[in-house]
Amino acid sequence: MQILNPSRWYLHPVFIFACSIFALAAVLVMTVSWYMEITRALEVVILKFNIDPTSIFPSKTGMTILILIALITVLLAGILLAFIYYQKTVNLFRLQHNFIYNFTHELKTPVTSLRIYLETFIRHPLGSDEVKKYSENMLQDINRLTDNINSILNLARIESQNFGSEVTRAGLVELVENFCRKNASLFRNLEIKIENLSGSPLVYPVNLFLFEMLLMNIISNAVKYNESETPKLVIRFKSFIQKITIEFIDNGIGVDKKEQKQIFKKFYQSDREHKKDVSGSGLGLYLVSSIAMIHGWRTSVASEGKSKGSTFIITIPTTGIADIREKHLWKRLKKSVS
Repeated sequence: MQILNPSRWYLHPVFIFACSIFALAAVLVMTVSWYMEITRALEVVILKFNIDPTSIFPSKTGMTILILIALITVLLAGILLAFIYYQKTVNLFRLQHNFIYNFTHELKTPVTSLRIYLETFIRHPLGSDEVKKYSENMLQDINRLTDNINSILNLARIESQNFGSEVTRAGLVELVENFCRKNASLFRNLEIKIENLSGSPLVYPVNLFLFEMLLMNIISNAVKYNESETPKLVIRFKSFIQKITIEFIDNGIGVDKKEQKQIFKKFYQSDREHKKDVSGSGLGLYLVSSIAMIHGWRTSVASEGKSKGSTFIITIPTTGIADIREKHLWKRLKKSVS
């Protein structure tokens, strides 16, 4: 998107939009005003010369004026909606621009680091301890690259609705337990506790690939944005009459209240990413929100403030509209596999 020359401010879309709105509003006001003035003048003529009013004022005149006013109103509303869409497009472009810049940096930094380590191996004789230390650092850089690439690939798969996994009707508690057990090595520094307050397995249809992606992003956040000596995460299941909730309660750095409605947006990167030596693509929580939406679920976050931890909540409806969403989920996810 080209940035306009400040000297040509009159070509800015916002200025043109404002002028268009003003012009249309002026036409509407002037039309009504002129109509009223002409009507009053004609009434004087009618009374003076005793003319039949129906010959001067056809019965359709008022209706015509009302229709014209309605059409102009619709036109104004259309222009306003177009302006709102334009503003959203501009904001999305800015987010994408920031994402591309940050993501390019995220790719370049570990590649540069790997190159330095490899050049060190070639040019200098190293002891076994140094080789081990540098190798561990290289593995961290590789994991960093892998995470970023996977985020982009997962985003593409979700937005193209190519999930590549069948729908399964299984207990949510068991799925979470199996996932944590299977990926224990990835979260070895995180103390995970699973609490099922409902006392039941909470069977629900899910796409296993998407559900595990959702868990990976939320649990990774609990590790990534945590400054405590012992990172902890409580995964708590609750069952209500019309819904099931899965709460992910961590002891991390928290989320500011002003950001709690923003962090699930595409490419959004919160200020907390600058509080530590961590970085993100702005896609993790967007993927969580998208996966939840595909299943007909709702995501939210609660936090008392900085350094007071966060609670990410997945709300799953179980009655009413959920029955319709369940049928739609099976149909849509099965179609994506085929």
